[in-house]
Amino acid sequence: MDAQAFVAAQSALPTSPTAGSTALLTDRYELTMLQAALRSGAAHRRSVFEVFTRRLPDGRRYGVLAGTGRVLDAVQNFRFGTAQLDWLSDQQVVDEATLAFLADYRFGGDIHGYPEGEVYFPGSPLLTVEGTFAEAVLLETVILSILNHDSAIAAAASRMTAAAGERPCIEMGARRAHEWSAVSAARAAYIAGFAATSDLQAGFAHGIPTTGTAAHAFTLLHDTERDAFSAQLASMGTGTTLLVDTYDLAEAVRTAVEVAGPGLGAVRIDSGDLTLLAHRVRRQLDELGARDTRIIVTSDLDEYAIAALAAAPVDGYGVGTSLVTGSGHPTCAMVYKLVARAGSTAADAPLVPVAKRSAGGKTSVGGRKWAARRPDADGVAEAEVVGTGPRPAELAPHALQVPLVKGGEVVGREPLAAARARHLRSRAALPLSATQLSKGEPVIATELRLG
Repeated sequence: MDAQAFVAAQSALPTSPTAGSTALLTDRYELTMLQAALRSGAAHRRSVFEVFTRRLPDGRRYGVLAGTGRVLDAVQNFRFGTAQLDWLSDQQVVDEATLAFLADYRFGGDIHGYPEGEVYFPGSPLLTVEGTFAEAVLLETVILSILNHDSAIAAAASRMTAAAGERPCIEMGARRAHEWSAVSAARAAYIAGFAATSDLQAGFAHGIPTTGTAAHAFTLLHDTERDAFSAQLASMGTGTTLLVDTYDLAEAVRTAVEVAGPGLGAVRIDSGDLTLLAHRVRRQLDELGARDTRIIVTSDLDEYAIAALAAAPVDGYGVGTSLVTGSGHPTCAMVYKLVARAGSTAADAPLVPVAKRSAGGKTSVGGRKWAARRPDADGVAEAEVVGTGPRPAELAPHALQVPLVKGGEVVGREPLAAARARHLRSRAALPLSATQLSKGEPVIATELRLG
């Protein structure tokens, strides 16, 4: 297929379930607040909303921001068409005046925040959305649903790739998640260092390398294991990966090398004591002359299992369920809070800091925030500095936030490879204890400076 045909084919297929309007990916109360604010006259007050998390999941040392690129797409596609407006009218969700406002809705404000792939800590102002209250309040749910999901996957993936070191990790979780969640999970995992995905839609939509060969069903289909291996090799060549634990592992390895020769690309082990079996298979492969044949392991791996296999003769990991469920933490508890609003609808009305005051640890800090990560003398991060008012000049080189949307126009879109490279740099700049799997507090503290 030539380049022109590829572009045409790609445009004919959806890259996500929200390739059209994202306007109803919201909670009803966003629209009822809008209606009430339009009636009170406060809807057009300039407002600042902020995305942050009050704490990291228990035991995690850092978070990873993922989903920013998808947020930009969602904001751009937040449009109420005839079908959405008719349904809202039929369901009597809002009144006619609000429907008229929604018909012309376009986000025309500014968004800035941490770039995708960056690590974060409690209180980090990950995304700042500024516009009228009416413009910004509608975006809460879609922004949080994307960032909470994708960042949870990226945080788990980062722990896994850190534990794996130079050995590649392959994302294989599509069958363990909602079909479209699986696509965004593969994207988030790639940002955090995974080398490839088994999900073809993720490869199509995001340009992620895809990989995959055969399951146990392929072996069981054939009369003998030798027949199955021969068929796969004839189709895919000797560089393929043969699954060798359907019947007897040692016999399968012997048959694989006999059929493929010593140039066999890899074997995959999907069950049993992976450390023990990897040592046995490595020894057997070497004895058979297949010294360059790699060993790939799968079977409900998580970061702890990957770390436990560090001393085993393993060349790569396939990870599924634990990855796409955030390795026990499927959300990041991010919130979207109003932190400042104008005292009137006048264009030059100054912003007034506002904050929730309540019991139970759900307080917030008012005012638009800036953020910087202060390094020590060796260039290692030592504090996440978050403040209001003027940012100190000495922290300017270490500022974290970047423009994403200006006047309703997306200015911060970037290739996925840029977010992937950023994450590896950001993680590498943290103290070494950041990648330890033992439970602990955030690896650096958040310092709050109120201007």
